[in-house]
Amino acid sequence: MDQAAEKSTGTPFKILSIDGGGIKGLYASTILAQLEEKFQCRISDHFDLLAGTSTGGLIALALSLRIPAAQISEFYRKEGPKIFPRQYKFVALMKQTLLRGKFSDKHLRSALERIFDNKLIGESNNLLCIPSYSVTHADNVVFRFDHKEGDLNRDNKRSYVDVALATSAAPTYFPLAEMSAFNNEQYIDGGVWANNPTLVGLCEALRFFVPSNSFQSIEILSISNINLYEGKPKLPRFRSFRHWKSDLFQTSITGQSSFTNFFMTHISSSFQVPIIYERIPSEKVSSSQEHLVQLDTADEDCLNMIARLGTRQGDLTLRNSAVKQFFTTKKTYQTN
Repeated sequence: MDQAAEKSTGTPFKILSIDGGGIKGLYASTILAQLEEKFQCRISDHFDLLAGTSTGGLIALALSLRIPAAQISEFYRKEGPKIFPRQYKFVALMKQTLLRGKFSDKHLRSALERIFDNKLIGESNNLLCIPSYSVTHADNVVFRFDHKEGDLNRDNKRSYVDVALATSAAPTYFPLAEMSAFNNEQYIDGGVWANNPTLVGLCEALRFFVPSNSFQSIEILSISNINLYEGKPKLPRFRSFRHWKSDLFQTSITGQSSFTNFFMTHISSSFQVPIIYERIPSEKVSSSQEHLVQLDTADEDCLNMIARLGTRQGDLTLRNSAVKQFFTTKKTYQTN
């Protein structure tokens, strides 16, 4: 018997978690598109809760409206070069360190308005956990679908566009996100504390849904972004922001994602509630390819590289029986 099937007990509460990582979200959407094609489904129909941070949050939000993953991949290819326009290195560095940040969010907002229109969180087909950070209140924030189990009444009237901007406003890359309809509260990228939002989804499940009359176990499918694990040669000990540049943010989110995966791998077997945890990993990237898989590099060569890595990992994923298991049953929780 399959190990996943052996461990599962009763009706599972099913969670899909998607890491952040800028334009590299194309990696996750490419894998998800292959899963949808293979199982002739919409991802939304197989998971009770979708958790996503930053670019992973954009993907989770789109999936919750039953937008096909292939269309999300096309979004990255078409809009990515406008959201992350190519800049001279010196100009980019000056903007990121001394001026208003590396990029405007004008094109990002316009692109999000085209894909999400004027949809509100209350229209989601799934429970949601979308991490952000409130600069206004110095506090972690999770945007949720307001479900009756939590007696929540906060987020269903927020727009998809506003939530997407709040989870993806990476410091020094984009301006702070501001919600005018909610007293101009300001937010930055959820990757500062939950780039891998698996634990956020798990906490939501344990707090409100499992165990209960409806759910007796938890199943989590977590999708990594492309992370750079090869390490670097000996660096000068004294490094300013000019030397760190994008590595400063990338190192933080990679470390957080890795720790969450480590925690889940070792703790899932210790819970009293049965938990199945499966992680779709990052593809290996050599040092010579590193420049093609940055958070904000979106020219054609980079997009093709990210898509190739996603396709290769997708092929491996389709042969993984533990992943296939997630698509043998549909979600249980209905939001409407």
